[in-house]
Amino acid sequence: MSKRDYYETLGVSRSASADEIRKAYKKLARQFHPDANADDPGAQKKFAEITEAYEVLGTDEKRKKYDQFGHNWSKVGDGPGGSPFGGGGGAQFDLNDILGGMFGGGGGGSPFGGGSPFGGGGRRQARAQKGQNVEAEIRVPFQVGVAGGEHELTLQTSGKAERLTVKVPAGIDDGGKVRLAGQGHPGHGGGAAGDVIVTIRVSAHPWFRREAKNLLIDVPITPSEAALGAKVEVPTLSEGTVVLSIPAGTSSGAKMRLRGKGVPDRKTGQAGDQLVAIKIVTPKDLSEEAAGLFQELMDAAPQNPREGQWT
Repeated sequence: MSKRDYYETLGVSRSASADEIRKAYKKLARQFHPDANADDPGAQKKFAEITEAYEVLGTDEKRKKYDQFGHNWSKVGDGPGGSPFGGGGGAQFDLNDILGGMFGGGGGGSPFGGGSPFGGGGRRQARAQKGQNVEAEIRVPFQVGVAGGEHELTLQTSGKAERLTVKVPAGIDDGGKVRLAGQGHPGHGGGAAGDVIVTIRVSAHPWFRREAKNLLIDVPITPSEAALGAKVEVPTLSEGTVVLSIPAGTSSGAKMRLRGKGVPDRKTGQAGDQLVAIKIVTPKDLSEEAAGLFQELMDAAPQNPREGQWT
């Protein structure tokens, strides 16, 4: 089977300048380099072909002979060793210089070792590559998202089920990520295993919601408690219930603060606060007696809370 034309191999015209030939080779070498295509024998063969073509076309004297004699150029009086791909005679080029060192160091500037990319010591061992990461997602209870804790995760990696323990840090946000180093796919050529990247989804809570480092809870009170003041029990996320004093004359929507009962800061560990939003609840079905008492209250303490509101 006849060899492919070197110009065609590099994708350049026969009138291409030395700079155009160098740029064409550099682009193809990056694409088909063995270190970037460890599992693709076709790419490795292609890399050998383009490197052979460049070693000829990238040297003025060899290119002139190739243009005149084609693939028989090396048989035309070039001194001992003749072929540029054997052990002697042929000028060498620094592949590491051409590719900007993008694939790491290597002896003699050639990815195949031993100086010439086709002679001597054969191809060098593939560069160690880290294994691929694995993406996973878990859903944790609201309290675990706030206080932290452990959650089990089962993954299918390398054809087998693996059970992992995810340590969820206190104060993590919904959508936050935890990295399990070295638990992903195995590496190649002695490279380290990849990681498992776990996205944390935090479930909603029936009473609490988060506002940055603070926890917010709605607490309903009666109109009488709002007017006269009262002591009411309020739940906290992790400390049971506490007794909260509602000042007389408290309006609906007012917020009261329980310090240090919120979400821990992931960096400092200092907890935010719990905010208690007051909601005055008016009874829907009033007896005649209760309606009469409300009427007496209205008559005894006439007040229009909207007076001057929009003027």
